[in-house]
Amino acid sequence: MIPFNKPAIVGTELKYIETAMLSNKLCGDGGFTKKACELMEAEFQAHKVLLTPSCTASLELAALLLDLDSQSEVIIPSYTFVSTANAFALRGAKIKFVDVDPLTMNLDLDAVEQAITPNTKVIVPVHYAGTSCDMDRLMSIAKKYAIWVVEDAAQGVNAKYKDKYLGTIGHIGCYSFHETKNYTSGGEGGAIVINSQELVERAEIIREKGTNRAQMFRGQVDKYTWQDIGSSYLPSEIQAAYLYAQLECLDLINKKRLYIWDKYYAAFNSYVDSGKISLPSIPKFNTHNAHMFFLKFENIDKRTDFILHCKDKNIISPFHYIPLHSSPAGKRLGELTGEDLHTTKESEKLVRLPLYFNMNESEIDYIIEVIRNYLESH
Repeated sequence: MIPFNKPAIVGTELKYIETAMLSNKLCGDGGFTKKACELMEAEFQAHKVLLTPSCTASLELAALLLDLDSQSEVIIPSYTFVSTANAFALRGAKIKFVDVDPLTMNLDLDAVEQAITPNTKVIVPVHYAGTSCDMDRLMSIAKKYAIWVVEDAAQGVNAKYKDKYLGTIGHIGCYSFHETKNYTSGGEGGAIVINSQELVERAEIIREKGTNRAQMFRGQVDKYTWQDIGSSYLPSEIQAAYLYAQLECLDLINKKRLYIWDKYYAAFNSYVDSGKISLPSIPKFNTHNAHMFFLKFENIDKRTDFILHCKDKNIISPFHYIPLHSSPAGKRLGELTGEDLHTTKESEKLVRLPLYFNMNESEIDYIIEVIRNYLESH
């Protein structure tokens, strides 16, 4: 059976984990945490990076940092993972779901601007499959209405909008190092990217359970005390050690994933003109990271038939999100603003193909052969 995903393994993870274990510093913010953050700050030209236990934790930290309350409204795409909404709903904010661009499955910026009210505090672009919406336009909209932008860049690590890395453009960026992502910290994991200097000090405090512990370790205060609300948003050094091994191989992992992505695209592009499928659309302003390769079929029935066919051939090809605005919690905690022109329709067409760093050539060729045969016979 060819799975949809296998967590990347580059070969130095165990060595670094052992080093972390012998350091007598496992509870977080040790040597590997520092190395991982400094590497990302240098590679991505990020102002401040702080590791977290997950991207969910990063989003929750962002919501705490921006002082949201029950009067606040947060605009997000309905086509996203539940954490994008949960983080802000936990602060009592009302979630305003908007439609997506059918080409990229990212925020429809016209719908975003129409959804803005005097209570809008945050816009959350979700960089689906490592691509983004027009971030220049989005940041211009945000500036016009004095709104915070929190990039959900869970899928966007090491991808770019123009010459800027995703996660470094908005006021805050949130990364995921879950085992399904391009780079992992051994299961769960994440980071928050603080791009506004005014937010850095408080972000450190909230992340450290509301204390100024980070300042004490830098010698700025002689003891730490409770300063603010907060929670425990530090990953262990074991996670940081695993992640650092992966981050050292940023280019190697990216190159292999792009190779697989390009091979899929070349193999299936000839079927687009016949109308049998559509393929991912990469805007000219994006340098994507091959996080995901998907096909879209004409409707949900044809997609279901394809998924079952792949399963019969020992290939796992799952669909993705069910729109949040149609979920029980989505109806209770938020509302769809504007029309659902594309979100539901496009979500019912989309299916994802296996794509992971340690995939071998025979697996890639077999998947291509199975899908080509299916498209030829249907």
